[in-house]
Amino acid sequence: MYDINIVIVNWKMKDDVEKCLRNLYADLADGGLSVVTQIIDNSENADGIKEMLAVKFPQVIYTGSGGNIGFGKAQNLGFKKIAARFYLALNPDIEFIGESNTFKRLMEFMEKNPQAGIIAPKLLNSDGTIQDSCYRFPPLTAQLARRAGLDKKFNFFKKRVDYYLMRDFNHSKTAAVDWVMGSFMLVRKELADKIGFFDDRYFMYFEDCDWCRRTWRAGFKVFYVHDIIIKHGHRRESAGRSVWQSIFKNQVSRIHLKSWAKYFWKWGIKKEHCGE
Repeated sequence: MYDINIVIVNWKMKDDVEKCLRNLYADLADGGLSVVTQIIDNSENADGIKEMLAVKFPQVIYTGSGGNIGFGKAQNLGFKKIAARFYLALNPDIEFIGESNTFKRLMEFMEKNPQAGIIAPKLLNSDGTIQDSCYRFPPLTAQLARRAGLDKKFNFFKKRVDYYLMRDFNHSKTAAVDWVMGSFMLVRKELADKIGFFDDRYFMYFEDCDWCRRTWRAGFKVFYVHDIIIKHGHRRESAGRSVWQSIFKNQVSRIHLKSWAKYFWKWGIKKEHCGE
């Protein structure tokens, strides 16, 4: 059995995937880990990624999903295809920093902390600033305030959004948190065997939050690991628009709103807090 099954979902991001894989294999070099890497292609090879992989990364397994089936469902295709001790959901716009032995250190953390079901490293923006990547479970008021921009106008809503985004959190320490961003999630096989993978009813967005919430319910923990650091070219394509602009002018925002509704329909609006 492999140590790690790494799954990257592609949607017309060939150049990002190439850069990510180059950095990934440099990080894995001499680490002694048995790793399989898969690309699940939601773009039906529209960007020529299949040919690029065949030439530059023949060890990577390419799978066409048959169309844009969504992030969670595509990740699940890769996870279910090959069993491993750990599963990694990895975004194409992740960049490993130098010779940091990211994977070796992640595995060491998992081995030392058997209660950890999901872990994620510290994420940095392209300019080196800390990216919001760990959160408390979303209260309905914070989601409404963010979408309507009320947090920028009223202190009452700003406090609730800041609480949700953990703006009071010390990112220089490792801690158990409610949930982590799905751009980089290392998941223990025992957890996946118990609760499954992503809930693929979410086309995109909130599937990471949902998985972490199920993790806590199953008796495992979610950890933010501060001293393992990577860069993430995070693009919030659904942000910066009002509710009505989102509905009528931005397809990505509409997808976000649908996932938001599914999440609260599933979990309700009752406040729940498990981590830091």
